[in-house]
Amino acid sequence: MRSSRPDETAPTHSRTGFDISFDIGFDVGGTFTDFVLQNRATRRVHSFKLPSTPHDPSLAIEEGLSRLLALHGADAAGVVRLGHGTTVATNLIIERKGARTGLLTTRGFRDALEIGRQTRPHLYDHRVTRPPPLVPRADRIEVAERVGADGTVIVPLDEAGVEKAARRFAAAGVEAVAVCFLHSYRFPSHERRARAILERALPGVYVSLSSDVLPEFREYERLSTTVLNAAVGPRMGGYLDRFLASARRLGIAAEPQTVHSNGGLMSPAAVRERPVRTCLSGPAAGVIGSAEIGRLAGFPDLVTFDVGGTSTDVSLIDGGRPLFTSERLVAGYPVKTPMVDIHVIGAGGGSIARIDAAGALKVGPDSAGAAPGPAAYGRGGTEPTITDANICLGRLDPAALLGGRLAVDAEAARAAIRRVAEPLGLTLEAAAHGILRIANAAMGRAIRSISTERGHDARRFALFAYGGAGPLHAAELAADCGIRTVLVPPEPGTLCARGILLSNIGMDFVRSAMERIDADSWPTLGALFAELREEASGWLAREGIAPADRAFHRSIEARYEGQNFEIPVPADDLDSLGPEGFAERFRAVHRRTHGYDVAGRAVEAVNLRLQAVGRVEKSALSPPPSGTAVPTPRARRPVYAGPSAGWVDTPVYDRASLPAGLSLAGPCVVEEMSATTLVLPGQSLRVDPLGILVIAVPAAA
Repeated sequence: MRSSRPDETAPTHSRTGFDISFDIGFDVGGTFTDFVLQNRATRRVHSFKLPSTPHDPSLAIEEGLSRLLALHGADAAGVVRLGHGTTVATNLIIERKGARTGLLTTRGFRDALEIGRQTRPHLYDHRVTRPPPLVPRADRIEVAERVGADGTVIVPLDEAGVEKAARRFAAAGVEAVAVCFLHSYRFPSHERRARAILERALPGVYVSLSSDVLPEFREYERLSTTVLNAAVGPRMGGYLDRFLASARRLGIAAEPQTVHSNGGLMSPAAVRERPVRTCLSGPAAGVIGSAEIGRLAGFPDLVTFDVGGTSTDVSLIDGGRPLFTSERLVAGYPVKTPMVDIHVIGAGGGSIARIDAAGALKVGPDSAGAAPGPAAYGRGGTEPTITDANICLGRLDPAALLGGRLAVDAEAARAAIRRVAEPLGLTLEAAAHGILRIANAAMGRAIRSISTERGHDARRFALFAYGGAGPLHAAELAADCGIRTVLVPPEPGTLCARGILLSNIGMDFVRSAMERIDADSWPTLGALFAELREEASGWLAREGIAPADRAFHRSIEARYEGQNFEIPVPADDLDSLGPEGFAERFRAVHRRTHGYDVAGRAVEAVNLRLQAVGRVEKSALSPPPSGTAVPTPRARRPVYAGPSAGWVDTPVYDRASLPAGLSLAGPCVVEEMSATTLVLPGQSLRVDPLGILVIAVPAAA
């Protein structure tokens, strides 16, 4: 069983003969796979990137791990912590390449998966269609059973019917079965008996129970989430098998941990049981890492801004705590599971620019991805992308990226941009800058959707820029959004991988209560939380977390009686709070969330939620040496700074040469292996004691 204190693991011997151990975090993205290695003896952190292999992500993982270890002379046997983020589950859902799945449900509910909620967010847009159900009607089978909301068995489980359904599933060749019975979120006995029958009749078939995946009421969301879990389960299991085999071939014995959507880590066994929880794996790690670095730097209020090759992810950190949500759509399918509240748009370095039918310039959401990639990468891409636009404007090195390992074809980038410039009658720089302005406008809307539209003043937050392209767009975007400070951490292009090494083991546990908050129900809620804590303690024990390293956080999702939807209310002090104290706290949260409360109306507890945390050793930042002397620029090149400033002769600095305490006036460009930071004229940059670049953005006139 894995130790919860990695520093207690027996030391290993490096090739130099010293006792050295290493932590590795890596994140599999749509365009690049990012790696971070930390030497525990020296606390030095090394970053590495290489193109992803979408057809089999484990290939890029194995190549990257091998090259990373060789590059830094690290012995694979010395790796004591291996954490990873993955987009496998998300991509399987988006591309609808999950396993063939069958559904076993209560008689009368066969079509609930297809009927859904009947919501129409785009009522008048005929081009918007709902995705097809992941289980075709022929593979949705009803069985006689019924348990009432109070636990009364109205219709016993028809076990012969379950056996008959298993034979039909076998004949259809299903690889996974989702089981979702009415009211099983509170009374799971029928689902568990059905699983026993299915596993006996269908050896090797993946079986997913709604009472395990999501023991909450609202049958459609529970049904959708369970079906998604079943659909991605077999493929995720195969990916994990290949990944684990790759690690073993390299000599890495540490059991890998996977970050899941709430920013916590879990073991391969936990991922196999609940793969749907990894839908926001890598982006969640980036937000958790941002919160930790922001806390250390003295910036507890952040807008995280992660621009990769395919998408832009933004999130809000208020008072040092990321915001969470319990429901979102993935490729149009509802997923209800605790996750970091991240807003994703299709705007990244590989986003393609095009002229639409009306003659207007559009950017994204389609992307050139890792293959063929932007035209400048020389892998066969010809479509103009955001990366090509940045190269044409001198903002990206027109010769090479990734520390010189990725050659850049600047002429190919210019040829691609001309494909939109000439039809529109624009100069090359006007078209390239127009592409960036359109992309920035979409990014700005995303930032406002998580800040201003939710009652937060964006000017109160710093913009925390990371991802391969985040620091390139941050200075211009901050000015557009009225944000006065931009933070760029060291090696921002690999922060999601770094964030994995800043994450704890964690999982959320939930029970639906449906109880009015009063003196009579309060002991019942306490007893349910005790059951959750016992379940969570067992899970942490299986994850190898010692009792001294465990923490638990309670919350109650509550609503006024008569309301349809609930809001989360912190309840760590449940024992001393009492029902009246909780009701008053709920009203305060309700006022803050909705702008009003309802005096005198009873409050109802809907879901009880317990977050289990297993504390692990975190990797620390390695601050640079101090100094105030301005280093010699590594180069100078003309950079297009917008229509008003035009082309500006700009110094280019190697980030490794910038000491803590240094201040620079814009314009300037700071380059490192994983990203490029742009500072515009009128802005200034300083390097804080942790090596974070702090860019001051003047207020708009």
